[in-house]
Amino acid sequence: MSDALKGADGALRCPWALSAEDYVAYHDDEWGRPVHGDDALYERLCLEAFQSGLSWITILRRREGFRTAFAGFRIAEVAMFTDVDKERLLADPGIIRNRAKIEATVANARVLADWAPGELDELIWSYAPDPASRPVPRTLADVPAVTDESTALSKALKKRGIRFVGPTTAYALIQACGLVNDHLAGCASRAAACVTVPGT
Repeated sequence: MSDALKGADGALRCPWALSAEDYVAYHDDEWGRPVHGDDALYERLCLEAFQSGLSWITILRRREGFRTAFAGFRIAEVAMFTDVDKERLLADPGIIRNRAKIEATVANARVLADWAPGELDELIWSYAPDPASRPVPRTLADVPAVTDESTALSKALKKRGIRFVGPTTAYALIQACGLVNDHLAGCASRAAACVTVPGT
């Protein structure tokens, strides 16, 4: 028995993907697919931080606004943001106007700008668990909110100066970026989201 449900097209999906129309494409084409590249992972890290305390659909519907506001989440460019830019962001209706999260997004870019190319990618992916160690989730209750890996990743990032990345946020990042495959058994996207090892 699986919690996967049929969508309008007859395909089985994780139940959350059917809770809003905007979720379908995100679930089918992105969530759980491996993401690499420092800027791409920085974007996901930022968006997961902005999502804290909110529903993901709120972030998803503003994603293009976030990309415009934060220079496409290019680390080198966001690291150069000034106080004037921060005030601009606080007045931007296309994003979530939370001062602490905006400050963290800019501060994190400044930290990451000093890392070697590929260092963020390597660090995050070093916390990908062995796929063989994880049973295929059949129900939503089988999907954790926090794991040993997300707790360790959160600690490692915080130790390096990265803000707004608690264990729950870190696990949402791990899920979204394909370090684990939390599509339910029977979900049509599960096979396409198979976790790959960097460099293979």
